[in-house]
Amino acid sequence: MTVKLKRVAIFVEQMKRALDFYRMLGFEIPESANEEHHVEVEHNGIRLAFGTWESAQVILDGWEEPVGYRIELAFQFESREALDELYRQLTLHGYIGHRGPRDTPWGERYAIVKDPDGNLISLVA
Repeated sequence: MTVKLKRVAIFVEQMKRALDFYRMLGFEIPESANEEHHVEVEHNGIRLAFGTWESAQVILDGWEEPVGYRIELAFQFESREALDELYRQLTLHGYIGHRGPRDTPWGERYAIVKDPDGNLISLVA
């Protein structure tokens, strides 16, 4: 039996607010998607889906508001400078920086921001 990852889905409180954040990360998402309850986009071979909390209630037979950090998504940058610049832009737009850009002992440049729903989004170069 072969199992293949089909998509990563994120449940969001407000679709437009979430999509605007991921657009800043380079995802090409049409503005018409802002009003949808379910949106899927492909970016560099990865399929990312967004569903509203209301749609989660249908799929999951209910909804309990999550607590704590549930996932981490990591996005690779071509340079340390590109990572630093996007981190700066995201925080200027009001997104919460969780860890500012820093060099790690294992040789990566690393930063973490929170998406509008509190998910940790790692930026790595």
